[in-house]
Amino acid sequence: MIDFAFAQSSAPHGSSPWSALLFQLFFFAFLFALFYFLLIRPQQKARKKHQEFLSKLKKGERVVTSSGIIGTIVEVGDKTVSLKVDANTRITILKEHISGYHKEKEEEKS
Repeated sequence: MIDFAFAQSSAPHGSSPWSALLFQLFFFAFLFALFYFLLIRPQQKARKKHQEFLSKLKKGERVVTSSGIIGTIVEVGDKTVSLKVDANTRITILKEHISGYHKEKEEEKS
């Protein structure tokens, strides 16, 4: 049996379909702004900071790679860096895989 309540209009009296559309648009704009300020913008700032760090790399600095290898920079190329990891061991890695400077603790030095 078909209920006649479904045949009636779903919009209450005094409300227009344009107000529902505007509400949806504002809701999606709010969601986009939320995603931008919580996810996209911080990631862009971190990427820019990392690119600046990579452009300032110099010979003789101790760095750590994303895989945890600690070494001293011997040669800096456009896209690669050569690291001295031991007395007779050098490795060449991509620049983008250097995660930061290696800072030794005071206890390790003594």
